[in-house]
Amino acid sequence: MPLSLPILDLSRLDAGPAEAEQFRADLLKATHEVGFFYLVGHGVDQGLINELLSVSRRFFELPTESKLKLENVHSPQFRGYTRVGGELTHGDIDWREQIDIGVDRPAVDIRPGTPDFWRLEGPNLWPADLPELEKVAVTWNDELSAVSLRLLRAWALALGAPEDSFDEAFAVKPFPLTKIVRYPGESNPEPKQGVGAHRDGGVLTLLLVEPGKGGLQVEHNGDWIDAPSVEGAFVVNIGEMLELATGGYLKATLHRVISPRVGDDRISVPFFFNPALDTVMPQLELSPDLAAAARGLSVDPTNSPILETYGDNALRYRLRAHPNVAEIHHADLVKEKVTNG
Repeated sequence: MPLSLPILDLSRLDAGPAEAEQFRADLLKATHEVGFFYLVGHGVDQGLINELLSVSRRFFELPTESKLKLENVHSPQFRGYTRVGGELTHGDIDWREQIDIGVDRPAVDIRPGTPDFWRLEGPNLWPADLPELEKVAVTWNDELSAVSLRLLRAWALALGAPEDSFDEAFAVKPFPLTKIVRYPGESNPEPKQGVGAHRDGGVLTLLLVEPGKGGLQVEHNGDWIDAPSVEGAFVVNIGEMLELATGGYLKATLHRVISPRVGDDRISVPFFFNPALDTVMPQLELSPDLAAAARGLSVDPTNSPILETYGDNALRYRLRAHPNVAEIHHADLVKEKVTNG
């Protein structure tokens, strides 16, 4: 079966000016027209990839009581373990279990006037009986943050902006998130929802999928196209904040995940490269040609208006996706939301 997404080789940036320029042109075309692509030549060591997939498997093989000690109901920051059926996308149940891992920082002292999104800053929940997870997850964050920033600099140049246009947003307290996800087999044979249709709310996503596995589907020209795993490649897509920064020239694309067939399962690890919570994304000034092709921001029944400050988007998503955590730790925000309709 032919691959459904473009394949881009990041190492072309190191192959001389002509190759680098062509890579940037291909990057711009892929993310204007499709919003998704496969990335090879990224430089992330295969040994680290194998180690992450191995420790992910070992995490989900832990006894249920061990995983529930880390359940996200214990975390005001929505970190930790989510049991199967514990997350919603647009009100529908996602059939997956996962652990959410951000950057370990002290929780913010919330006082009157403190923006609500600072509630998301804080520590992770780590499994005491699998200490190697913390080590590999921290290394993964560092490696994929470097790849992501390199891509953002390539986009900036391709769009005719200074190469460091996005650097400031990620210079102090960036807010990346790694989700380690297991999809149990539920399709039998009719497809069941692993994750419902959505756009990512951050800046950029790099997805690692176990070799030989499928399930990701991307919307393109009104159809759903399959995006199976490609060995050694990340599936990359842009989020709504990058769409916002380019006036809709770059496309944050709807996507969903179909559950594996009964008797099978699937590990995937999306890495979300996000700026500091208080970041207002820079608005790039596009050339007249690019500005004329910008489509504005995506609006449809599955998509809420994009807010300018990243943290406002992040908090809104988590309150909707994890209503049990919201009720326990953020009842005042839930009450305010109900009061305001």
